[in-house]
Amino acid sequence: MNTASAEPPATAAIRVLLADDEGLVRSGFKVLLDLEDDITVVAEAADGAEAVERARAARPDVVLMDIRMPKLDGIQATAEITRMRGLEGVRILILTTYDTDAHVFEALQAGASGFLLKDAGPAELLHAIRVVAAGEALLAPRITRRLIGQFTARRTAAKSAQDRLAVLTEREREVLALVGQGLSNQEIGAELFLSPATARTHVSRAMAKLGARDRAQLVVIAYRTGLVSPDE
Repeated sequence: MNTASAEPPATAAIRVLLADDEGLVRSGFKVLLDLEDDITVVAEAADGAEAVERARAARPDVVLMDIRMPKLDGIQATAEITRMRGLEGVRILILTTYDTDAHVFEALQAGASGFLLKDAGPAELLHAIRVVAAGEALLAPRITRRLIGQFTARRTAAKSAQDRLAVLTEREREVLALVGQGLSNQEIGAELFLSPATARTHVSRAMAKLGARDRAQLVVIAYRTGLVSPDE
């Protein structure tokens, strides 16, 4: 009788779609990602329209989407993918050249889960893909909360904001405010004297009640409702 313990099942690799109109950029990303055991490139696209079609066909876990794409820009492509039936689990990581890109907020509204500058190092890119694939939000350090706040403050209406937050418990409001400030579940737990698991539960409930697709959209809601201000 063989008493050796069974091998644990292999973890499925993160399936990535590369969407960038620069072939050299896509090639560079592909070479990097192909070296990782837990990441695999399943498709590539040279414009936004092609990205939508490839996402529909390949059903990736993460799309690396250039914000400035021909035919259909990255924001429009993101909106189409996130609205598409059957692609609810796809996470989109927006690649941008400038940390002051005015389209950051629009892409978050369209359903993007995070942002990364194109000049990010290999370790930062790999970390970003893994974070977004796990359902977390990712904002590059140089794309600051102040920038997001700049584009959300002017769109906030006090009464409608309070109406929207009325569905949350007081604890969920506290958690939402901390999510808006960029805190992780572990940091939220430490701040509110909760376990990370309990903090995660509150985050999940807030997402469900507010109809947020993921943590990145909670950040947008926190700013739009005035729960968090750009100076915090």
